[in-house]
Amino acid sequence: MDPWSEIEGKRAHDPIFQNYFSQNCRQPVDGFCKKRSADAAVARTERCIWVPEPIIVGAGPSGLAVAACLKEKGVDSLVLERSNCIASLWQLKTYDRLSLHLPRQFCELPLMPFPAHYPIYPSKQQFVAYLESYAARFGICPTYNRTVVCAEYDEQLQLWRVRTRATGIMGEEVKYVSRWLVVATGENAEVVLPEIDGLDDFKGTVMHTSSYKSGGAFAGKRVLVVGSGNSGMEVCLDLCNHNAKPHIVVHILPREMLGQSTFGLSMWLLKWLPVHVVDRILLLIARTMLGDTAQLGLKRPTIGPLELKSLSGKTPVLDVGTFAKIKSGDIKVRPAIKQISGRQVEFIDTRLEEFDVIVLATGYKSNVPFWLKDQELFSEKDGLPRKAFPNGWKGENGLYSVGFTRRGLMGTSVDARRIAHDIEQQWKARGKHPDVLL
Repeated sequence: MDPWSEIEGKRAHDPIFQNYFSQNCRQPVDGFCKKRSADAAVARTERCIWVPEPIIVGAGPSGLAVAACLKEKGVDSLVLERSNCIASLWQLKTYDRLSLHLPRQFCELPLMPFPAHYPIYPSKQQFVAYLESYAARFGICPTYNRTVVCAEYDEQLQLWRVRTRATGIMGEEVKYVSRWLVVATGENAEVVLPEIDGLDDFKGTVMHTSSYKSGGAFAGKRVLVVGSGNSGMEVCLDLCNHNAKPHIVVHILPREMLGQSTFGLSMWLLKWLPVHVVDRILLLIARTMLGDTAQLGLKRPTIGPLELKSLSGKTPVLDVGTFAKIKSGDIKVRPAIKQISGRQVEFIDTRLEEFDVIVLATGYKSNVPFWLKDQELFSEKDGLPRKAFPNGWKGENGLYSVGFTRRGLMGTSVDARRIAHDIEQQWKARGKHPDVLL
């Protein structure tokens, strides 16, 4: 008999287990102790489903990476996704001209490289196609339109209880229960909106970059982009290319140095030199190539790009053509905003200007504290693991995190492999002792 079937059979006749779920799941235990199925997923409301394999929350690149690494080791998984597709951030909330900011070799998921014909910096459409092929290759079929509203560990049963709500008017709730929970919702789950005096009463159009697709709709309009990260700089370039009149409130680095990608050069130097020395080299090269950016209103942080990324999670801006537009005057740089009145924006240097559109390139944040009832692995303050990479991937009681390393998809790949290996060891141990809850 399959070890998991034996466990389920024993639990179905366990009076303690039966009594617990009759009170908490409002259904007979025989309905609980069965593996999930697509047909059963819409059959009833307020159901509890026993999931013998790990539950992965999030079907972005991080969730797919863990599912694939587990599948390679013979372990299936249940992937829960609140949207209607994989990589919803990439597919639904990014602008059309987006491409990977790092060379493709630094953005591959485990076990499957990018197609050889892809360019060095794949486009958004190419990256999504790669992820869809990745999911198909490893047979990953997420359960879509399932928002996790609460996940907590049950000390009595030594299992994770994950409560979800379906998208739609009915809002059907389903509770899943498993030994393992992998948090893969990532650092960019929810938009960050700045607090600016008068922003809510702005008379023009206000949008976050998650809603921005193309500058075609803004030709001839004065657009203020708030946020100087890679998204803000790229949106400004896109607006400029569509004959809008962009202004930006804004460490910038060339995307390539000495004939190779800036990131690739950084990784090579780090093999031989400490971070602070590599930072100095990068800043020296950047200053030689870009000149004194302070004269254009672009102030540099007091620390280098690698240290900045490590300490704050902020990614250095890799120039894709925006800097030339700033030097030519096609894109105007402005200081911080003091307040907004009607269509008029007052900056901290007392300058007053009118705008038709404000685009908020103010980034995203983790939403883990809103649904995960755990204060050990994740910080309630920022929703990121308390321990820095490479030690933040594993918590207690079968809890894991992936996609929170602040090191992009390279960090995701490292953690995905670790998680799969750790779960595989427990899976094998349970196969030998199916009647023991480890």
